[in-house]
Amino acid sequence: MSYLETQFGLAGHKAVITGGGGAICGAIAEGFLRAGASVALWGRHMSVLEEKKAVLPFQERITLQEVDLSDEEAVKSALAETGDCDILVNGVGGSSCRMPLVEADVADFEAVVRQNLVAGCFLPTRIFARMWIEKEIPGCILNIASMGSYNPLSGAWAYSAAKAAVMNQTMAHARELAPYGIRVNAIAPGFFLGKQNRKLLVQDDGTPTERGARVLKHTPAGRFGEVAELAPAAVFLCSGGAGFVTGVTLPVDGGYLTDNI
Repeated sequence: MSYLETQFGLAGHKAVITGGGGAICGAIAEGFLRAGASVALWGRHMSVLEEKKAVLPFQERITLQEVDLSDEEAVKSALAETGDCDILVNGVGGSSCRMPLVEADVADFEAVVRQNLVAGCFLPTRIFARMWIEKEIPGCILNIASMGSYNPLSGAWAYSAAKAAVMNQTMAHARELAPYGIRVNAIAPGFFLGKQNRKLLVQDDGTPTERGARVLKHTPAGRFGEVAELAPAAVFLCSGGAGFVTGVTLPVDGGYLTDNI
């Protein structure tokens, strides 16, 4: 095997990717497959997972699992059915309508935090880590943080709070699990044209919306990201070449966080 294959290849590894029907997780799944891994896509709707599988390569290395990631027993059952794996990508997440603080709904706030922090980070990590510790598997976890992890996004109260907590938990979980050979890292996507934010950032004719124009003004690279650009960072953090890297949140943002006056 070549140096790149031994250091950054994923042959022989099996990854569970939660929220597997989404644009970001689909791109990560493709990167893992091209690097040699087998992939289990988990999500709430089988029809969405089937649509995603249909556009991915190496379909013989893909399995699908319908599961509610906020339900502990459902996660345990899904893991038992999926079988042994050594990579977990916590990809479940999402936001709600942006609104002024004084109009924010408490129930909606709690639901978004539960989706992004509990289902999208804490609960699967706890269940997978327990299994890996019992079986002495040196697993690897990749969380999905956000630009909102660093600076709150206007009007996205619950999402920003949850994603800040995801970055915090990435460090805490990494510290707790390192003695067992389990690594925990995260990527923090900048502004990518995915399912959730496309309409927020660009109009039907492809020109930026008002919000999109503000994002571009603060992005030194001068463009939005393509979801495929997230895959190499994800592959690196889950590869043997990153074996001494844990507790890190890696921005993939076109320089957004470096913007100043």
